[in-house]
Amino acid sequence: MIPPVGLVANLETAFPDGAVCIHSGVAMLPEGPGAYVLLIHIAEPARIDLSQFSASTFAAGWYLYCGSAKGPGGMRARVARHMRQNKRPRWHVDRLTNAADAVFAVAFPDGLECKLVEALRAAGLSFPMPGFGATDCRHCEAHLLRWTPQD
Repeated sequence: MIPPVGLVANLETAFPDGAVCIHSGVAMLPEGPGAYVLLIHIAEPARIDLSQFSASTFAAGWYLYCGSAKGPGGMRARVARHMRQNKRPRWHVDRLTNAADAVFAVAFPDGLECKLVEALRAAGLSFPMPGFGATDCRHCEAHLLRWTPQD
């Protein structure tokens, strides 16, 4: 599975300053700090327990999660964790990636996750669940967005 052309076009609209490089693995991701966008595909509706939120059903489709990595191993280590299946959930997005059938990543060295959210929202993506992934953010409505194909 690869991300659909329409989703890639939305990414290129959101981030026009450079080529959007979509990674299916972590080997080529930078080890340094920065921000990233996870492209998460859910093949069938998934009921996910999100602890502080009530259990929610996520419709099948593509979700984009904006995160940051500033600790040891940087983006490569953080995204590697997110891409692992059947991990013990630490963040909300872990519960979503555990239910995913595909996860890809786009890296932004020295980037800021809130700026990524703003750019994706401006490119037409929507927030499927207010507060998801942004419980410690005072700026964003959520750090999870949903891409819906345009007819």
